[in-house]
Amino acid sequence: MSTILNIETSGKICSVALTREGVLEFDLENREGIKHAEVLAPFVERAMEEVKRKEWKLDAVAVSIGPGSYTGLRIGLSLAKGLAFSLGVPLIGVSTLKILAVKAMFRNFNFTGEEILVPMIDARRMEVFTGAYDFALNAVADPGPMILDSESYAGLLAEKEVWFMGDGAGKAKDVIDSPNAHWMEDLYPMAKDMLALSEKALREKDFLDIAYSVPEYLKEYQTTVARPRI
Repeated sequence: MSTILNIETSGKICSVALTREGVLEFDLENREGIKHAEVLAPFVERAMEEVKRKEWKLDAVAVSIGPGSYTGLRIGLSLAKGLAFSLGVPLIGVSTLKILAVKAMFRNFNFTGEEILVPMIDARRMEVFTGAYDFALNAVADPGPMILDSESYAGLLAEKEVWFMGDGAGKAKDVIDSPNAHWMEDLYPMAKDMLALSEKALREKDFLDIAYSVPEYLKEYQTTVARPRI
């Protein structure tokens, strides 16, 4: 019986979920502001107390590896690495874009399976982190940063029904005008949405290197220096 601790810190919501043999057993989430550094460790501690109480054995730690908030991703991966190393269990990295795509699949039961799923994570101004996936989660457009305009995903929209989701999709809605464009509102990545992806990675032994793995920022991390006040 596989037991996985899932950690999601890529966005505004910090969440932890314990899954066992494909079933959600326990989850916690914080929606009250970005407090990942404050709440993540207590969430993980409570999840591990549940593992101990039920006398289970943890088989893996899974964490969202991006794209998303640079700070959030570092917090999540750092804790996941430490926990996986201390327990001697594998570390699984799950794409935030795929988490959103899978969540979308289960949100709409009228899908035919021919649609294209386009998750979008908000970045600066008119930029998003995005990619496009079919229902087998094959990338039909490689993940990366995109500055949105009226021609974004025009080729796909000419041929397929395309569904946009994630906190960056609102930007696309303002500039993309196509009868094949559809939108999913209020869709955010959560640890409990990682279940299918982390289970698959465990079965296929698709693990991260605990020592050397880094978040998938999809764009070079940039820091800014505050201007002196006058």
